[in-house]
Amino acid sequence: MRKYVLAIVFSLLIGSSILSCQDEGQIEQAKYLTGGKDLYKLHCQNCHGENGEGLGELAPPLTDSVFLADHKQKLACYIKNGLSDTITVNGIKYDSKMPGFKQLNDIDIAKLIVYITNSFGHKQGMYKYEQVAADLQNCK
Repeated sequence: MRKYVLAIVFSLLIGSSILSCQDEGQIEQAKYLTGGKDLYKLHCQNCHGENGEGLGELAPPLTDSVFLADHKQKLACYIKNGLSDTITVNGIKYDSKMPGFKQLNDIDIAKLIVYITNSFGHKQGMYKYEQVAADLQNCK
């Protein structure tokens, strides 16, 4: 009887371990999120806030899922080159200039975008560094 109980417990432990494992895509996204969080704290948090709440009328919040989804292909351009156009987020117009971060490479920009688009209530999935390179080709 004792052998059967131990065998069942062992089987349950193995089964739960297998089910809890993440696939390769989830592991990659988790790495991007971790790196993106550090980069966000260093480069973005002072203006956009710890929780993406923005800075009054000076810097827009990053909590608007619609804006981020609609402009996802432009986010790399905004981060790399800055932004001087007027944008509307949550019905509020922002015309303050955002500085560019020319020193960031494609992988860093991808990590930032993954962090921003999967934090603050967002769940927009993965955004790889290869996509950053393609999107930067289309910057105006």
